[in-house]
Amino acid sequence: MKADTFRWPVRVYYEDTDAGGVVYHGAYVRFFERARTERLRAMGFEQDELRTREGIVFAVKSMNLDFIKPARFNDLLWVDARLVEAKRASLVFEQEIRRQADAGELLCKTQVRVACLEADAFKATAIPDYLLQRIKDEF
Repeated sequence: MKADTFRWPVRVYYEDTDAGGVVYHGAYVRFFERARTERLRAMGFEQDELRTREGIVFAVKSMNLDFIKPARFNDLLWVDARLVEAKRASLVFEQEIRRQADAGELLCKTQVRVACLEADAFKATAIPDYLLQRIKDEF
């Protein structure tokens, strides 16, 4: 794990899997979202407060998923998030999901672009300066 990577633990629950006990592809998206959200929370920013106080929300603009190996029911996973680009109105993250056992075997990876939007109009807007600077400094 690179020094600038945030890591969040996740356990695979039955609701995350298909009938065969393999993680359903859509569940990986939720796991990635949780890691990005928890990183913001660890920095002291709650997304509902950003909506209320700043009038902004973050939305996924694009995501490229690469499924490598399946996660299974009851696996303990690490979900990593690393900022690779910060622009005025968008952020790009590289994220990986690894099994905590098996020497951190890589299961899935993604690159995701998140856009900052006006909460009411859903139009692109600049990330507030103080928030963008903190993200650049701490992520």
